[in-house]
Amino acid sequence: MTDVNTAAAAVPELTLNNGVTIPQLGFGVFQIPPEETRVAVTEALATGYRHIDTAAAYRNESGVGAAIAESGLAREDLFITTKLRNGEQGSTRAAFEASRKALGVDWIDLYLIHWPVPSQGLFTQAWKDMESLYAEGLIRAIGVSNFLAPHLDELLSKSTVIPAVNQIEAHPSFQQRELAQKSRSHGIAVEAYSPLGQGKDLDNAVISELAASYGATPAQVVLAWHLGTGNIVIPKTVTPKRMQENLAAAQIQLSDADLQRISALEDGGRIGADPAVAAFTQM
Repeated sequence: MTDVNTAAAAVPELTLNNGVTIPQLGFGVFQIPPEETRVAVTEALATGYRHIDTAAAYRNESGVGAAIAESGLAREDLFITTKLRNGEQGSTRAAFEASRKALGVDWIDLYLIHWPVPSQGLFTQAWKDMESLYAEGLIRAIGVSNFLAPHLDELLSKSTVIPAVNQIEAHPSFQQRELAQKSRSHGIAVEAYSPLGQGKDLDNAVISELAASYGATPAQVVLAWHLGTGNIVIPKTVTPKRMQENLAAAQIQLSDADLQRISALEDGGRIGADPAVAAFTQM
C-alpha cells in the first residue's frame, strides 16, 4: 500500500442516517480562486483526500471537476459535496444540473441547501425538489447548511427525508453545542466549516500546550478535537505541506480530558454571517 493510500485509509468514515458513508475529514475549497482550484484539488487528491467540499457560490466547481477528471481515481472512491445557491432556491433542479455539469459527474454524493434565507420562504420547497432528485438517484444524500433550530423544525415538519448533514460554523471558540445536539438528536450528522476559526483559535494557549505535548501542530490538535467529538470536518489550505499535516490529524487521538479542555474554550465568537438574518443571494 502506498503512502497516499495509507493516508486515505487512516481517515475514519461516518455512516449517515441513510446508510451512506462519508470520510470524516475532507478538503474544503471555500475562497480558493477558480483558477487555483484545479491545482489545489489535484494536490489534495494526490495527498490522500477523498472527500471534496465545494459549492455553486464558490464559483470553482469546474476546477474541482477538472481535478477529478485528471486524477485517474474511480468515481466510487470519491465523496463530492456541493451546495445550492441562495438565489436559486426557486429553481433547484436547474441549479443542481448546472453544478453536476460543472463538476463533470453523473451523481453528487451530498447536496446541501447552503443557507436557509428565511426571508425568502423558499427552503422547504427547495428541499422537496432535492427529495425528488434524491429519489431519482442523482444524489446519494441530501442535507442543509447553516440551519438553526427554528429552520430545522420548519423543515422537519414539512419533509419526508430527514437531512443527512447540517454543515455549520464550528470551532473551539464557537461550537454551537445546542444546535449540534439538536441536529444529532434527529440523526443529522454535524459538519464543521471554518473548523480552525479561520486561524484565530490556533493561537490559544491551551491549543499550543496540547500541540507541544502531542508533538503535533495546533491545527492538527483542533482537527483531532473535531474528529474526537464526532464532527465531520473540512479544513481548507492551498499549501501542500499543510494539506499533509491536516490529513495526518486523523491519526491523532486526544484523551477525553484533553477533548474537554478544548471544549471549554467556547466564547461565543461567531465569525461568519448569522443564519437567522443572512439574506445574500450568492449570485
